[in-house]
Amino acid sequence: MVRKRFPEAPTGIQWHKVLRKVGLGKNDWYFWKQTGKALLCTYALFGAAWIYNETSPLGWWTLKPRPKEEKELAHLYERRKFPYPGDKEAMEEFVVKGGMIGTTIGPKGTVDTDKDSFNYQQELQDKKFEQEANKLWFRMRNEVIADLQEKGFDVE
Repeated sequence: MVRKRFPEAPTGIQWHKVLRKVGLGKNDWYFWKQTGKALLCTYALFGAAWIYNETSPLGWWTLKPRPKEEKELAHLYERRKFPYPGDKEAMEEFVVKGGMIGTTIGPKGTVDTDKDSFNYQQELQDKKFEQEANKLWFRMRNEVIADLQEKGFDVE
């Protein structure tokens, strides 16, 4: 007759029991497989929406709301494509058209490309001079109107 022995007493943490209680046992694989698929699909949809929002072919419909001011001035800030810096021909053409220095976007959203750096500086100086002249003119006009009103004339 064979002697009966007691099984060896387990020492340390019984990991398979702990994992089974937490939901990571052998019988739970189907649940985690479905959960993984769901997460993968969710992240794929969110990623597609994010990419679509950044590069929307519609342009006028993106997922982020725009304030009223931005909607009104949107035509002024159209995206412009800049050439790749390594492409010398495209860069030269871009600079010749006024790409780097003096690039401005006109009031209709069109790009004014007939400006080089000197003309651009001259135009800025002309604008500043015109602004100062208008200030001086309005100041003189208001002084004359004030004098006439003091004398009793009805001036608007």
